[in-house]
Amino acid sequence: MKICNICHRISATGEDHIDCVQKRNIELNDENMKNSIQEKLNLSKMDKELGVEVRALLEHLSREKESN
Repeated sequence: MKICNICHRISATGEDHIDCVQKRNIELNDENMKNSIQEKLNLSKMDKELGVEVRALLEHLSREKESN
């Protein structure tokens, strides 16, 4: 038996819990997506072509990234 490195509970298998590992991977992928969304869309070139709602959403995601 070992302590899971993610949730810090006892793991009977001697490794991290599978669900803890999957949850961490999902969180990391989500964080990577937030960090790279502006670069992927290259907003400086397409700013005028986007709708108002899309621009507001992207600006919100960018601000959320900066505050973290």
